[in-house]
Amino acid sequence: MALATDRIMFEIYRESTYSGRYRVVYFTELNDHNRDTEINRALAGEHFYDGFIRSFRKDEAKKIIEEVVAQLSDGKAVDPHALAEALAPYTAT
Repeated sequence: MALATDRIMFEIYRESTYSGRYRVVYFTELNDHNRDTEINRALAGEHFYDGFIRSFRKDEAKKIIEEVVAQLSDGKAVDPHALAEALAPYTAT
């Protein structure tokens, strides 16, 4: 089992504003200056996917997540199960 410091909690959500863009927030990487704002945005949005990625090789996992967010924002359909499979090597339990 990964230690809490070895993993990053994230959520992909759709903004509730008029833009309807998809965003990702990495909760465990927030600092005191942006924590409340980002958490409130995520809570106000429409949930799509969440989970934990390992800190080790996080850049590779974040690249996959960012690509999915871009696809969703462009109106393309993304299967959450396919995303889970793509993130499996980087997922922390």
